[in-house]
Amino acid sequence: MSNIKIYHGSKQEVRNPRYGIGKPYNDYGLGFYCTQNIEIAKEWACPDNSKGFVNEYSIDLTELNVTNLLDNSFNILNWIALLLKNRSFVPSSSSSQSAKQFLIENFSPLINNSDIIIGYRADDSYFSFAREFLNSSISLSQLKKAMKLGSLGEQIVLISKNAFEKIKFIESTAVEPSTYHTRRRIRDLNAKIEYYSLREEMPQKNEIFMLDLLRGDIEKNDPRI
Repeated sequence: MSNIKIYHGSKQEVRNPRYGIGKPYNDYGLGFYCTQNIEIAKEWACPDNSKGFVNEYSIDLTELNVTNLLDNSFNILNWIALLLKNRSFVPSSSSSQSAKQFLIENFSPLINNSDIIIGYRADDSYFSFAREFLNSSISLSQLKKAMKLGSLGEQIVLISKNAFEKIKFIESTAVEPSTYHTRRRIRDLNAKIEYYSLREEMPQKNEIFMLDLLRGDIEKNDPRI
C-alpha cells in the first residue's frame, strides 16, 4: 500500500481537509475520517434525507506511520480500548465503569507516533455492541462476529499534521439521498437483526467474557483474544 484513493462522505464539499478540525470524541479522536469504499462513503454522506457529497482524494502512505488495528499486531480489545478513550458515553453500572478503565489501562494501543489509523468504523449500533461486551452480556467471540455484521467495513483516519500534508483532493460528487440514505438505514437495520440472533446463541464453555478479564483469569497473550 503506497499511493491510494480514499473517500470522505459529508454534507458538504471538502476540498482542503484541515488538521485540528473536527470532533475529538469520534472513534479514534480528532482526525479526518475516510474509507477506501466509495459506496460506504456515499452512505456516510447521507445521514438524513438530504443531499450530501462524496469527496475523493489520493494520499501517498510511503513516508507515513500507519497503525492498522486490523492486522495481527493488534486484537479487538485494543480497538475497544481506543474507542473507550475517545467516545463520550456514561457507563451503565459500576462494573461497566471498571471494565472501561481496565481496558484503557491494559489494552490501549500506542498511537502517539501514528500519522494514520486504520480500523473498524463504530457507528452507534456497533458501539452498542461494544457496550454489551463491557457489561458481560456477550462474549468476546460474539463481539468479534458482531463487528462483521452489516459489512460496515474499515475506516482510514488521518490524525497527524504530516498526514494532512500528503492528502490531495481529486473531486467532489453530489450524492442523492433517495438511494444512499435508504441503503444506510437498511444496512443498520440488518446488522441489528443479525446481532439479536447472534446474541441468543449459547456461548461455548471456553469463551471469554469481560468479567473473566476483570478477575484476572485471562492473560493478555491468550490466543482466544
